[in-house]
Amino acid sequence: MFTLMIIVFILGYAAIALEHPLKVNKSATALFLAVAMWVLFVIGGEQILVNTAAFQDYLLKNPEGNFFDWLSHHALLEHLGEISEILFFLLGAMTIVELVDSHEGFRIITDKITTNKKVKLLWVISIITFFLSAVLDNLTTSIVMVALLRKLIADRHERWFYAGMVIIAANSGGAFSPIGDVTTIMLWIGGHVTTVNIILKTFIPSVLSMVIPLLMLSLTMKGTIQRPAKAAHAHDHEATTPFERNLVFGLGIGSLLFVPIFKTITVSSDEPISSGYPPTCSNTSRR
Repeated sequence: MFTLMIIVFILGYAAIALEHPLKVNKSATALFLAVAMWVLFVIGGEQILVNTAAFQDYLLKNPEGNFFDWLSHHALLEHLGEISEILFFLLGAMTIVELVDSHEGFRIITDKITTNKKVKLLWVISIITFFLSAVLDNLTTSIVMVALLRKLIADRHERWFYAGMVIIAANSGGAFSPIGDVTTIMLWIGGHVTTVNIILKTFIPSVLSMVIPLLMLSLTMKGTIQRPAKAAHAHDHEATTPFERNLVFGLGIGSLLFVPIFKTITVSSDEPISSGYPPTCSNTSRR
């Protein structure tokens, strides 16, 4: 059964990657794959568990329990909780980004990026993403930077290309900061790493993981990008004043910055890093 689960997973992942040739929406494939994997897990029973520690811990606390009780009341609920954390976070972060965008808050940054050269713009975007991700988490940074790209690049396919580099830069920048990624946040809160050591020992590898792809791409890119046309306003004056843009941008970024701070305040340092029961925050999304 374990082998069958591996085969089903590989086939499902291949179907997601081949979404366009197969003409099957990847969301539908992913949902079907998730259901199929859980069904096989239920049928296979505890014999297919790679790590039985959580199950054994449950039996110690609940002597009359069995595998199906543990699976339905603990394992499944924990994974549903993790997915809910991702969805709720995305809804909140995207709402903040859209509010800032609707009030033209991102013009504070886009107005200062005047270059139209593809290579130079790629470096500017990547460097901004790298350092912003060290303060925000990488998922939030990716959402913010993709929103910025919509203001800087008109062509959708070119924007996808830049968005790919944004993801690389965001993950690189989040790795060297104790609050840049949920993994480092939990290690830091748990006292397993210190701020100075993690920055000193991982900063150079993080920079290299961003610079090497940038150098490779810089050798293949030429020309300039086309900016999107500015929306025409009904009145001669701008839709928002500079003060309003600054205020909304500051409130939006401040709200996003408060996420890791709030996590630091509310999550106890005694909380275990590894997965366990009851569910912990250690398995939250890699934001």
